[in-house]
Amino acid sequence: MPSDPDHRETADPALRRGGPLAGVVVLDVTRVVAGPFCAMILADMGATVIKIENPKDPDYTRTFPPMVDTGENEVSAFYAQYNRNKLGVSLDLRSAEGKDLFRKLVRKADILIENFRPGVLDKLGLGYDDLRLENPRLVYAGISGFGRSGPNSKRPGYDNSGQATGGLWSMNGYPGQPPVRVGTIIGDLSASLYAAIGILAALREAERTGAGQVVDISQQDAVLSLTESAVVRYTVDKEIASPLGNDHPFVRPYGQFPCADGYVFFGGYTDKFWAITCALFGEPGMATDPRIDTMEKRFDPEVSKTIVTPLLERWFSRHTKAELEAMAGDDVPLSAIKSIDEVIADPHIQARGMIVDVPVGGRDVPMLGLPIKLSGAKPAPHAPAPALGEHNVAVLRGLLGLDDTALAALGDKGVI
Repeated sequence: MPSDPDHRETADPALRRGGPLAGVVVLDVTRVVAGPFCAMILADMGATVIKIENPKDPDYTRTFPPMVDTGENEVSAFYAQYNRNKLGVSLDLRSAEGKDLFRKLVRKADILIENFRPGVLDKLGLGYDDLRLENPRLVYAGISGFGRSGPNSKRPGYDNSGQATGGLWSMNGYPGQPPVRVGTIIGDLSASLYAAIGILAALREAERTGAGQVVDISQQDAVLSLTESAVVRYTVDKEIASPLGNDHPFVRPYGQFPCADGYVFFGGYTDKFWAITCALFGEPGMATDPRIDTMEKRFDPEVSKTIVTPLLERWFSRHTKAELEAMAGDDVPLSAIKSIDEVIADPHIQARGMIVDVPVGGRDVPMLGLPIKLSGAKPAPHAPAPALGEHNVAVLRGLLGLDDTALAALGDKGVI
C-alpha cells in the first residue's frame, strides 16, 4: 500500500497518470541520466513522478543539445527524452522551508530516487535514516558511482568511471590497440535499469510488510555485471579479457562481415544454421566439407580465418544488407548493421512502438520509446518534460494543501 492510504484520493486528479503504476508517487531528486532515466521508466508506466530541482541550480541537461527552437527560447530534446511524463517542482533543499516541504512530500511518496554522492543528503538532514522517520514505507533508491558502502563509496563518478573501473572499457576495441569506451553511456543507463528493478522489488516488499528500505545502485557494479564471461574466464582459467574488436572470445563465425553496401552481423555458427547458410548461397556441399563440417572445427581461429571467413565474405559481397536480410529471413541469424537513421525507419522498430512522439517546445519530437511491453497496458500520449517549477502550484497545493498566500511567500523567499 502507499505510505499514506488517502494520498491517492487527496491528490489533484491532474497529478495522477494511468498505467500499471498509477497512484504510486515518486520523488525524483536526480539529474543528467543516471536517475532521470530510472524515474522516466516509472513515469512511462504510470507513476506520478515529481522531479525536484534547485530553483537556482536546475538539472543542467536542460542546456544539452539537440535544442528545439520554440520561437521564444530553446528547449533541450535531450532533457525531454529522460524527463517526459514528469511533474516539475523547484525546491531549495538547503533552506529550512525547503527541507520542511520536502519532508512533507516524502510523507506522501512511495519512492524517492537520488543520485548524489553518498552522504550529501545526510548532511542536509534528508538522508534515508532521517526520511524513514517521516515515512517508514519509503523506498529510497540511491544511484552513485561506487555505491553506498566500500572504500571508494565517496568518490565522484560518471559513466566513464563505471566503464573504466567495471572492466568493460578494458575489453572494448581492437586487438593490439588501446581500449575504447563503449559508444554510449552504458554505465548511466544500466544503473538506471537496475535501480528500476530494485525499486519495484522493494516496493512489493513495502506493500507486503509496511517497511521500506534502501536500493543501493553502483555504476561500477552495473557495468561489471555486463562483462559476460570475463569474470569466470579469469577465475577459472586466469584468462584476462582483452579487446577483440567484432569477434567473440570463442564462437565462430559470429561477428561483423562486409557486404555490397555496408556490413552485417552473421551468427550462424551451429551445425544447423551452417548447413542452411551453405544451401542458401548455393554451396550445400560446404556443410559436409571435412575441414569445417563441425561447430568445433569452425571455432578454431586458424580455420575460421583461412576458410570460413573468406567463404562468407565471398557470399556476402554479392548482396546488399537488405538483400541478405531478405534471404536469411526467419531461417538464419543475419542482421544488417544499421545506422541510427535506418533503425528509426525500421518497420519492426516502428511496429514495436520504440519511437514515440513527445511534445517538445510546441511540436512533437520522435524519441526513444519504452522497451517494456505489458499486455495489460494501453499506450497513452506522452506528456512533455516539465519547465522548471512548472507544477509547483499543482503539487504543493494538490498534495500538501498549500494556499496561494503560502505559495507566494515561498516564491518571494526563493524557496520554490
